Amino acid sequence: MPILATSPFFVVNTYLIPNVTTALANEFFFTRLQYESGDWDVDQRMPSTLLNSLVEYTTLRVDPLERIVPLSSEDIFKSPFCYLSGHKLVEFTSREKENFEKYVRNGGFVFADDCNHDIDGLFAKSFERQMEEIFGPGALKKIPNDHELYSVFFDFEDGPPTTSQELNGWGDDLVHDYLKAIEFQGRIGVLYSNKDYGCEWDYDFRNKRWYKIDNTRFGINIVLYALTS
Repeated sequence: MPILATSPFFVVNTYLIPNVTTALANEFFFTRLQYESGDWDVDQRMPSTLLNSLVEYTTLRVDPLERIVPLSSEDIFKSPFCYLSGHKLVEFTSREKENFEKYVRNGGFVFADDCNHDIDGLFAKSFERQMEEIFGPGALKKIPNDHELYSVFFDFEDGPPTTSQELNGWGDDLVHDYLKAIEFQGRIGVLYSNKDYGCEWDYDFRNKRWYKIDNTRFGINIVLYALTS
């Protein structure tokens, strides 16, 4: 069960995950999950861009450095928020599967993003197969576009914002007007996107000033949902 902890700025949730109490009222840090198969180290500028936006828009105390944590490591249980992405095969080891399941079932949050933007691509097919093996058939479901995720900070009335990858013909050349998730007692534990937000936010944050509308705003919603839901 979540335990409420009060920060100087707002109330956030602290989750008891195995052997570790993660105090989310303390400094937020971005964790990238390293897994043995595939190419986990994509979109290398994305974390700093998103972290900069958290500083710009919120009162969170933010560690500016990305942390890379092996999925097989116990250190995953210290992380309130984890990011997983890639282009290639996702085939977890038995230890990685065990940690992934234990982490999300006990209050952790994983944002998984398909860097191929391709529902028929290798990453998408293999990641979805891993979720089915771990959580069972049908656990990964589309979430409605009026979900709390789309209004927790910024309002996205039409659901997940479109990415340039969807508009320029990359990947499957489709606009995906939904996200999928695995929920536990009404809370998202795994958020899954075929929209390639990682590539969308993979630029030097100092160039964000050239955007008419800041395209990282939805990333703020994802992080704050993970911390406050």
